[in-house]
Amino acid sequence: MANIRTRFAPSPTGFLHIGSLRTALFAYLAAKSQAGECILRVEDTDRSRFVKGSVENLIKILDWLGITFKEGPHLSGDYGPYTQSERRDIYDKYAKKIIRAGECILLFLYAGAA
Repeated sequence: MANIRTRFAPSPTGFLHIGSLRTALFAYLAAKSQAGECILRVEDTDRSRFVKGSVENLIKILDWLGITFKEGPHLSGDYGPYTQSERRDIYDKYAKKIIRAGECILLFLYAGAA
């Protein structure tokens, strides 16, 4: 069986709240219980709600709590980039491939922030 990989994908809209902390803890513990890895991928596609410094603050708080990540925007890794808005080219590539192959009836494309 392959190692499990879980992901915590918070929005950088301010301080870490209890619901996000719970989600991060569950993802972290699920991965660790199976000798897997937990990664951080920041969901920053709603640029109108972005709060400067929130990603750094989030990482600092989670690190203080002992919730650490194998990969993330503050680390390197084989599956980056770890910030959603930086993955647009990847999504466009596969969306076009699906459309060309005629494998979908309806495909919602990520419009992205300007």
